Amino acid sequence: MLFESSRVKLRKMTKEDTELYHKWRNDMEVMHSTNPSLDVYPMEETKDFVDHVILGTHAGKSYIMVEKGKESPIGIVALINIDYKNRNAECIIDIGEKEYWGKGYGSEGLKLLLDYAFYEMNLHRVYLKVFSFNDKAISLYNKIGFIQEGSSRQSLFRDGTWYDIIHMGILQNEYFEKQVRNV
Repeated sequence: MLFESSRVKLRKMTKEDTELYHKWRNDMEVMHSTNPSLDVYPMEETKDFVDHVILGTHAGKSYIMVEKGKESPIGIVALINIDYKNRNAECIIDIGEKEYWGKGYGSEGLKLLLDYAFYEMNLHRVYLKVFSFNDKAISLYNKIGFIQEGSSRQSLFRDGTWYDIIHMGILQNEYFEKQVRNV
């Protein structure tokens, strides 16, 4: 079923989610592995970001991941920089509630987003960026079928060390083939 798996459902992000997103955005442990510019954001800046970047563009679709049993928001998945002409988009995922880390919720949420991107939006390619030290995320993306397309060498300075940003992508036909093999 579209936007729903056994444990997760996606719902459109709204302005009412700003406070929750603000909490996740200011949690250094959450953002350490996903945000290139670690910072503490005032609520006004988060409101502007949500209004103009997340909700205020036709080039993005953002969804709150909800754990079905408790109806608890646990993270966000999004397609950003959607290029409708060339059928490309970047995807992002953040699990904001740490008790859900490492339990497969990110995988379920990302697969729901990719189902929507490829089966409904008919996108040709979805890509993402991941920090080279984030082995768990890289493993997940490989398992789903993403392929490393390149890297931006030593472009992230985190905890006193330089890291690469790895660029990965998956094509619509690759995703479909992977789904057939997993049936």
